[in-house]
Amino acid sequence: MTVLAGGVGGARLAHGLDLAGADLTVVVNIADDVELHGLWISPDLDTVTYTLAGLADEERGWGVVGETYAALEAMGRLGEDTWFTLGDRDLATHVVRTAGLRAGSSLTDVTARLTTALGVRARVLPVTDDRVATLVDTPAGRLGFQEYFVGRRHADDVLGLVYEGIDAARPAPGVLDAVTGADVVVVAPSNPFLSVEPVLGVAGVRDALAGTSARRVAVSPIVGGRAIKGPAAQILTTLGHEVSALGVARLYVGLVDVMVIDDHDAHLADAVRALGMDVVVTDTVMGGPAGRERLARTLLASAGVARG
Repeated sequence: MTVLAGGVGGARLAHGLDLAGADLTVVVNIADDVELHGLWISPDLDTVTYTLAGLADEERGWGVVGETYAALEAMGRLGEDTWFTLGDRDLATHVVRTAGLRAGSSLTDVTARLTTALGVRARVLPVTDDRVATLVDTPAGRLGFQEYFVGRRHADDVLGLVYEGIDAARPAPGVLDAVTGADVVVVAPSNPFLSVEPVLGVAGVRDALAGTSARRVAVSPIVGGRAIKGPAAQILTTLGHEVSALGVARLYVGLVDVMVIDDHDAHLADAVRALGMDVVVTDTVMGGPAGRERLARTLLASAGVARG
């Protein structure tokens, strides 16, 4: 099974599938990556890795549980801008990643070393080893993703998105095979514009998903007209899309066989089916590990995959 993921929703669903015993590959967005304090930071890769390793701070949805911030406080005293919160344990990840990249290793290879060291069973792949950056057009001008998302707390209206470098980006080793060779491919309940599109936009990935013989399943990140987490609802609105599970389903026409929507959106099931998709209506709000595994088993059953 392959999951196309980014952010908290993708990490939590991947964790549920891992708990349910899936033979799992997670292909992760890297367009949120940023260089700060001389370190290369890959927030989505880290969120997926920490969650699969059982290290994630579940309350905040990012970072490491039980984190301390001595290094960040010291940097602040030395005059560094500390708007992007980095904990001490999290900093260790970025130091190791940056050292590996500077020594000539690919992001794929560094990620494999990190996940192995943290005891992650699943294979975690960056969608590309090339640099791609999501830029956000707002009334205040064009912003780097982390400036928009963290620095300004995603309060700006999103007027457009640019994925800088994506036209030249090549899929990382193993990514296309993970899509075309899977029995099931899941588009996680991640933000369609900020997390999923920078994955699909890498050369060959969208075509691989469109052409794979795998059962293709997507989970809506919109429940009852609201995003479970993050600015997905706001972006759907400002970019002219319906803020609903149906609005999300329309984005995935031709790419998805099954759309999983929440019980609150059961009234939309027929409209989603009219797009040519099967529909599964269930509780999609995952919460803790038990909720994640429950949703994962529902997805596996909808795809005709049984797990003990």
